[in-house]
Amino acid sequence: MKYDVSIHRAVWPFITSFRISGKEFRLSETVVLEIGCNGKIGRGEGVGVYYLDDTVETIQSELERVRSDIERGITLEEAQELLPPGGARNALDCALWDLEAQRTGKSIWELTGITPKAETQTVYTIGIEETPEEMGRKAGEASAYPILKIKLDAKQPVERLAAIRSARPDATLVVDANQGFSADQLEKILPDIAELGVAMLEQPLPRGGDEALENIVSPIDICADESCLHTGELPAALSKYSMINIKLDKAGGLTNAMQLARMAREAGKKVMVGNMSGTSLSMCPSFVIAQLCDFVDIDGPLLLKSDYLGGLSYSGAQVTAPNSGFWGNIHKSIDSAQAK
Repeated sequence: MKYDVSIHRAVWPFITSFRISGKEFRLSETVVLEIGCNGKIGRGEGVGVYYLDDTVETIQSELERVRSDIERGITLEEAQELLPPGGARNALDCALWDLEAQRTGKSIWELTGITPKAETQTVYTIGIEETPEEMGRKAGEASAYPILKIKLDAKQPVERLAAIRSARPDATLVVDANQGFSADQLEKILPDIAELGVAMLEQPLPRGGDEALENIVSPIDICADESCLHTGELPAALSKYSMINIKLDKAGGLTNAMQLARMAREAGKKVMVGNMSGTSLSMCPSFVIAQLCDFVDIDGPLLLKSDYLGGLSYSGAQVTAPNSGFWGNIHKSIDSAQAK
């Protein structure tokens, strides 16, 4: 079976600059892979993993390198061996899942065996601002979102959280430090973070420098993000973390992400789904993983000035399926999927 292949880049500006520990974003740059067969087209979007130098340039280069392999016809199983985990394999894997849905007329729920929930609720992310007061103001403006994900670094983390808690006493708060704390700082501020009612702390220590977590007794869940990219890195994370953040760009697609969710659950860990930014084309496969998760972070399109027409629908924190045919036949009768 021969496939037609198209690879192109797209640029999606953020509404406003978005800061995390050590980096500021103004654009979401993506690579879109389209695979055509007998009039049907499957699409996948890769954003990459910036801290691994996985960029739109490397994603496009990797996909061009294997273009002939894809054109000859490739299975999902073969895709896992063709490319390493990362943005390029994510685009390929998700395009193949979409193509299979389009060719067979089946929904992604039928293909994966995942049962969708009646409702899917995403967090809303508050980036790092100059002052605690500014972050409190941003949190107050996000009153439509019951769960806030707070980006922090080593500068005034407790003060920033206190301002947010004051502005939003009703909200569930989760914190993402993006490797921004030292072990000493973490031990010092953990009691204060817990006192402020934070439900979970994500990636407080640097990737490769988080051994101290094995000796820290935390009053809240600590989640691995940068320290657990894919299934191959899960065993090393199990002794340090009580939760795993699954991102399709890290895992290299929906296939590995589903395996990672299953393995983490079997190991007694909680799971969440996150994103490296991106449009609804990135978020739709993540929406599938969201059905397996304790926390859901698929707010990428909410941070962008625009999104694909017909993509995921956001009403406050509630996320609903896209229009017919957008990706993976994900719109198809959630009620009937649940009935199965």
